[in-house]
Amino acid sequence: MNYLEIKNVSKSYGMKKVLDDISISVPQQSIYGLLGPNGAGKTTLIRIINQITMPDTGQVLLNGNPLSPKDVEIIGYLPEERGLYKKMKVGEQAVYLAQLKGMDRRDADNKLRHWFVKFGITEWWDKKVEELSKGMQQKVQFIVTVIHEPKLLIFDEPFSGFDPVNVNLLKNEILELRDKGATILFSTHNMASVEELCDNIMLINKGEKILEGKVSDIKQQYKSHIYEMIVRPFKEGIDVPEGNTITAMENDRDGNVHITVKSANSNELIRSVLDEGELVSYKEILPSMNDIFINLVTANSSNS
Repeated sequence: MNYLEIKNVSKSYGMKKVLDDISISVPQQSIYGLLGPNGAGKTTLIRIINQITMPDTGQVLLNGNPLSPKDVEIIGYLPEERGLYKKMKVGEQAVYLAQLKGMDRRDADNKLRHWFVKFGITEWWDKKVEELSKGMQQKVQFIVTVIHEPKLLIFDEPFSGFDPVNVNLLKNEILELRDKGATILFSTHNMASVEELCDNIMLINKGEKILEGKVSDIKQQYKSHIYEMIVRPFKEGIDVPEGNTITAMENDRDGNVHITVKSANSNELIRSVLDEGELVSYKEILPSMNDIFINLVTANSSNS
């Protein structure tokens, strides 16, 4: 079942079309990656889902129903540009923002203190926001985004400015939120995070959708039939059958040969290697999402 559906959404500002007939389906309780270069239209689409702006054509459905103003209470949005009030005390501001999402003050206070303990920032409750480091402020904003347990979460570059330890902390929290029932829209330029977290992705460029699907299926779709083998040869060197192209070969100290080869027929390749040595390891090298992103955006930009 799809929790969020974007149907034929277009948006223009003056003569510039920033979204051109975009349709996506986000499965319930999944993490969906919204990818694209700067200026692709990602922010505009997020603003439409948050009802900050309206589409020129098309519609947005949430749990099968047209998006309405009351849905603000079941959406959590963490924008790339953070926006806490610098002069307010951290705890006071967090409670206030939670109340704006429909929470009771006492309930908000209790849940916020639990999250502050979880993130190790309890000592900052009575400090002013301007006294916190950027990373600490981002932790507070993350907490405020999820505190009302929204059914749809939208994260725009959530790891920006975090050190590796805190990036890992947030990744685990995002996965836990999904496992507890949240549907998550995740916008980022970090392709490693996409591979770690996202179930499905859409890639847009210049307002047009150029790719959509499961991450695992996309990696298979764009594979180049590259294999990496480690062989312990019976004799000096290793030969591969005609039609296979060796792109790298080197020996290690243990007498093994490490081979990277492009092959149209992996079964034939394995059989030929077994005639010449012991196959220690064998794996297919799939393209990274980063490589796929760069290649598709470059090709799309040059064709437009």
